[in-house]
Amino acid sequence: MEGWVFAMPRQPRQFSPGHYYHITVRCNNREFRLIRDECREILLYAIDRCQEKYGFKLYALCIMSNHVHYLLEPQQPEDLPKIMHWLNWYTAMCFNRMLNRTGHFWEKRYHSTGFANTDYRRALNTLRYIHANPKAANMQQGFFYDYSNYGSYDRLTTDGLTQWHPAFLALGATLELCAAAYRKFCQRYKPKPKPERRNHWGSKKLAALRQKMKVRKPSPGQKSLWKVWNAPLEEVQEVAKAFVLANCLNPDIVSARFENST
Repeated sequence: MEGWVFAMPRQPRQFSPGHYYHITVRCNNREFRLIRDECREILLYAIDRCQEKYGFKLYALCIMSNHVHYLLEPQQPEDLPKIMHWLNWYTAMCFNRMLNRTGHFWEKRYHSTGFANTDYRRALNTLRYIHANPKAANMQQGFFYDYSNYGSYDRLTTDGLTQWHPAFLALGATLELCAAAYRKFCQRYKPKPKPERRNHWGSKKLAALRQKMKVRKPSPGQKSLWKVWNAPLEEVQEVAKAFVLANCLNPDIVSARFENST
């Protein structure tokens, strides 16, 4: 009818063989729900389980405070929706239980950008963009970050979840030359300042109201996640420890965190 506005249906995703996919997933309302180490460790464990289930290759990973970046290659193009559905479902279930919340944990659909596996230039730019996220957000001065796999490229370590991208392996005749070339490539990166997020009408008033709202208390019988969930804590920490120590700036210092948690 004239004057009516109809919502457009979702466009189906396009998946092609021989493609890499840069995936971005954000917390609902862009809230900072991934700050706690426990949540990030669960996400690492979930990725490990998902790899066992679907056998995809993970080349880059960066877990920020309110979003996650992946660069992955599924065995089959049609596996990508299955991978992301399982990963987002599993982690949302865990996080909601850990944080005593309900509803959507991840914001709408994941964002996916695919490109041909022959495009090494774009692959290197994507790797660098993902690894530069903490630096661009002023969380780090350099590229080393506990929950990014940049360290495995710089120090040629193995973190148990990710592997070196073919574009990285084409940078030199030896692994040391590849690491030196990628390190130099990253040092030349100048992140563009992100535009300031604008407040919509009423958002300031809503923010003030939230401050007055009482924090929802857990029910008297509620227990911690580790007491009621059948997740093997030892396996979670084993996966997280291998990843973090392979990628962090100072493994000797960070290792104490895992020793104290056992």
